[in-house]
Amino acid sequence: MITHEITEEVEIPAGQVRLKGDLIIPADAEAIIVFSHGSGSSRHSSRNKFVAEKLRQKGFATLLFDLLTVQEDQDFSKRFDIDLLTERLIRVTKWLHSEQKTYGLEIGYFGASTGAAATLQAAAELGDKVKAIVLRGGRPDLAAHKLPLVKAPTLLIVGSLDYEVIQLNELAFNLLRCEKKLEIVEDATHLFEEPGKLEEVARIARTWFHKYLQSVK
Repeated sequence: MITHEITEEVEIPAGQVRLKGDLIIPADAEAIIVFSHGSGSSRHSSRNKFVAEKLRQKGFATLLFDLLTVQEDQDFSKRFDIDLLTERLIRVTKWLHSEQKTYGLEIGYFGASTGAAATLQAAAELGDKVKAIVLRGGRPDLAAHKLPLVKAPTLLIVGSLDYEVIQLNELAFNLLRCEKKLEIVEDATHLFEEPGKLEEVARIARTWFHKYLQSVK
């Protein structure tokens, strides 16, 4: 177990490319949350960084990484290539299992927007290697064919004013066969930009990860 906090920029091999990431491991962390961002975003997503900070305050390690290289992100079609994004997330997860500093940490996923679909497809492929999933304003419907295969307990968080995405999440919710919950944050839009709403997302996510990863001290 890590006895002091580790903060480092990492480059993760993923086939022909290397993906940049920000890895932070608090002392005595037992679990790590891997963030899968939405299209057009990156590891620098202010919303994901906010949630990650709140999770670290409760003892979780976090990894925010770029699903695409800078060059790849210029190709709009790649942003919505869910199979490619899934492959990247799987490779990163396996890398975490192979690294000495992260080996043995339980793994949770936090997915947003289109990154939510990659999260679910990767979890379906990896099975018991992923212990818990939280999706924020996600598009789980883009992974509809894989949803019945997901084993990890899955929490879907959607803003009450994000009407279309609520419907898509309800459809996906009905396809999931794992332990699951759909949480509606009142008076919040898609990006949870209203005062206090992203903090509420972080609190709900923390509770879910605590329940299934048991890392909170």
